[in-house]
Amino acid sequence: MPQLHLGLYMTRGNETRNAVQWALEAGYRGVDSATMYGNEREAGQAIRSYLSSDANADGLTRESIHFTTKLASNETYDHCRREIKDSLAKCGLGYIDLFLLHSPYGGEKARLESWRAVEDAIDDGEVRIGGVSNYGVKHLQELVTAKPRIMPAVNQIEVHPFNTRTDIVSFCQEHGIVVEAYAPLARALRMKHPTISSMSSKYSCTPGQLLIRWSLQHGYVPLPKSSRKERIVENGNIGFFGIDQRDMETLDGLDEYLVTDWDPTDCS
Repeated sequence: MPQLHLGLYMTRGNETRNAVQWALEAGYRGVDSATMYGNEREAGQAIRSYLSSDANADGLTRESIHFTTKLASNETYDHCRREIKDSLAKCGLGYIDLFLLHSPYGGEKARLESWRAVEDAIDDGEVRIGGVSNYGVKHLQELVTAKPRIMPAVNQIEVHPFNTRTDIVSFCQEHGIVVEAYAPLARALRMKHPTISSMSSKYSCTPGQLLIRWSLQHGYVPLPKSSRKERIVENGNIGFFGIDQRDMETLDGLDEYLVTDWDPTDCS
């Protein structure tokens, strides 16, 4: 799985197609969509178009690109199976690299039935890897206790220095679950924070690059979202510096449980 993915939350139509093309040109190899975003079709079109274009100078193949999408709502086993097939048809990529249950909403029965559908989709070759999103510790423990045939490989949650989610992260690390960090830039709500500004100057990077580097050094897979070409390129250019341990600890100490969108991690 690539270390950096382009987030496609709240992008539509040509905005989605352009963002994916620019990201692939800039070296991104992961694209994060969802049924709820309404852009699976455009994301798939952009990936296929890039792979067959002259811009694909490296000769990348479908296997080089990691495409993620997500189930909108947990309901029955059959509902989830239908939704997976529908997402697969929309993206037109032959298979889905990572399919996530978008949230823990719906209750225990719906969560477990939906996960069983993901397992079967993996067995049938429709999905390569299964995971969850916005799962709190109790939802992860519920799934582990159910002894699934296939453990979730990923939990995608909001995580950044202002919302570190150490309880969820610790559980995931203990169980070999990769943490994907959505909203790794805290939706630009803290770009002018004194600590962020000071460290950005110290490392000669932008605040966004600093936040993405923090995420990578924690071993997370960040999903920065942008529809601007220059910002997409900038966010992907984070290999020229590293944050020292003392500064990482300072950034960790900024936690204020800042939720920038929704937080279903404690739902029943």
